[in-house]
Amino acid sequence: VTIGENSVIGAGSIVTKDIPANVVAVGNPCKVLRPINERDREFYYQNQRFDDEVLAAI
Repeated sequence: VTIGENSVIGAGSIVTKDIPANVVAVGNPCKVLRPINERDREFYYQNQRFDDEVLAAI
C-alpha cells in the first residue's frame, strides 16, 4: 500500500489500497474524496508564505 505525494488522509481513515498523488482521501476503508485544488494548496501552505515586504528585505 502506498500513499501518493501531497495527498491528505482523513483522521481515523484505514488505508487498504494505494492512494494516488494530490487527492483528499477519507473513510473506512479509505476512498478518494476529491483532488486537491489550488484553493486547498493556498490553505495548507498559508503559514509558509512570506509577504512581499519580507521577500524584498531578504
